[in-house]
Amino acid sequence: MRFSIGVVLLTPFLSRLVASDGGGGGNALAQFALDKILQEGRDVFGDFDESSSSSPLTTTTTSSSAFSEVFTHGYSRHARWMAALPDSIPLTHLNIPGTHDAATWNYTQSTQDNLATATRCDGTVARPARVYRCQRKSIVSSLEAGIRFFDLRFALDPLDARLAFWHGPAYLSAVATLEDVLFGFYGWLDSHPSEMVLLSLQYESGTRSNATSDEGVQRKLFDALTSRLARRYVHQARGVLGTLGDVRGKIVLFRRFDLDKLPVEYEERMPGLHMSPAKWIDNDKTGFELVYNETIGNGSAYVEDYYHPDGFDTIPANIDAKFDAVSTHLKQAAEGDLGHLFVTFTSGTHVEVDPPVYPDVMALGSGGGGLGALGPTAVRGVNSRLLELLGEMKGRRLGVVVMDFFEEPGGLVDLLLGF
Repeated sequence: MRFSIGVVLLTPFLSRLVASDGGGGGNALAQFALDKILQEGRDVFGDFDESSSSSPLTTTTTSSSAFSEVFTHGYSRHARWMAALPDSIPLTHLNIPGTHDAATWNYTQSTQDNLATATRCDGTVARPARVYRCQRKSIVSSLEAGIRFFDLRFALDPLDARLAFWHGPAYLSAVATLEDVLFGFYGWLDSHPSEMVLLSLQYESGTRSNATSDEGVQRKLFDALTSRLARRYVHQARGVLGTLGDVRGKIVLFRRFDLDKLPVEYEERMPGLHMSPAKWIDNDKTGFELVYNETIGNGSAYVEDYYHPDGFDTIPANIDAKFDAVSTHLKQAAEGDLGHLFVTFTSGTHVEVDPPVYPDVMALGSGGGGLGALGPTAVRGVNSRLLELLGEMKGRRLGVVVMDFFEEPGGLVDLLLGF
């Protein structure tokens, strides 16, 4: 069943591959792409048959025409919400839902235990898997749910052979590579040509002691993002967001990495918004301005990424501190220059306190009758408070809002998109 669904979803994508090869090796290349997406990328990108919970995929229907209807036209307005917007609208005018550490959705204690011998922590004792997990929905399910900004962290795999996905010392998959997940995005965009994706890529230095984004890492990254196929799907402009019409069916790179170990011509050929790590202020409560283009319109992003509240010993105090930063920044976004990009991370953690503030506790709260259920000892998380704030700010430009466990409570994406 998964194979049939994947074929239907990727038909336009695979047809392009066949056509680009002149028919000679096209069938083999198409099969290779399909195999990579359905098999190797599954741990991070997800299964294509997870797409659209409101579609017939939740029934016993298996006809190819039914799947074609799902993936070609969609049953959920969230999957194609950009289709209703004019080409002329600047991307900086949009509210764009996003996910923080999107690749962690499939990371469990079992995953950690199974990959224990592959970790590159240099003997560091790993914390529980719960420390590193920030999502429950796969990337493909998140795309269908309306998410259009994805935060992904990469580094070399334990054999220094390929670029893999990490969250600090947590090695998220021994199989999925950056190229596999890029193929997944390409296939999804082919079936959703009205949409675009902001893809944040960040080098993860916490994989082992003294790990660096060296020449080898940067060359592998450059090759993956500038290949012949990548040039079709990655928007080639540098330092410019532009309008929605400019980027439909494309990925816009949100580049939280440098190419400083390579000759300057590599940097000149790399598209996207260069959000240099050197300019990204770590754990700043008040937010900061990052200029990503000093020559064309002085392009600036205003960012709040207060991910680790310091000086607070209790769960309520940590959640209060994080939400204060979120609320302040979203109000600044609503009042700010529409020509600038605003990015607000609602995610956070503080596991050093007792009891620990895990990512799910920060987002969803704790106590009561379980996650999302309020009882006499319940502590409301950032997400439920955000839901109220978004209701109050409905209709305002808020920019990119990057969340953990975005699906709970329901309605966060709806409010951001004005549904």
